[in-house]
Amino acid sequence: MIGFTALKNVRKLLVLGAHSDDIEIGAGATILRLLREASAVEVTWCCFSGNEQRHDEARLSADLFLKHAATKSLVLTSFQDAWFPSQLTEIKREFEKLKDINPDLILTHTRDDRHQDHRVISDLTWNTFRAHQIWEY
Repeated sequence: MIGFTALKNVRKLLVLGAHSDDIEIGAGATILRLLREASAVEVTWCCFSGNEQRHDEARLSADLFLKHAATKSLVLTSFQDAWFPSQLTEIKREFEKLKDINPDLILTHTRDDRHQDHRVISDLTWNTFRAHQIWEY
C-alpha cells in the first residue's frame, strides 16, 4: 500500500478536524493502523468547533482511539460551526500555536471537501505546515 511503510517512522502525529466526529470518520482507521505499526507515537488531537457536549464526545473518542499512543494531548476550541471562513484570522492563530509540535505526519481534511469549515482547516494546514508530510482524509 502506498505510503503505509512511512507510518513506522512517525513519532509525532497531528490530527486536525473541524468538528468532533471528523477525525474519527475520516482518519480513524489510519490512526489505529499507525498506532499498531509504529512505536512510541505522540499524538495531538485537535477539534476546532463545538460546545461542551461536543468536546466531551471528542475527549471520549480521543481516549478510545489513542489508548496505545505513547502520549496524547487534546486541543479543543469553540469556533462556531459553519462560520469558519469568517473566523479565519482567529483559527490561524490557533494553527500557529501548533507549530511547536513539529509533527512527522499531519492528518487533515481534503482540499476538495465541499464543507466550508473543512476547507478552512485544510487550507490552513497547508499554509502553516508547508514543510511537513500531510495526508488528507
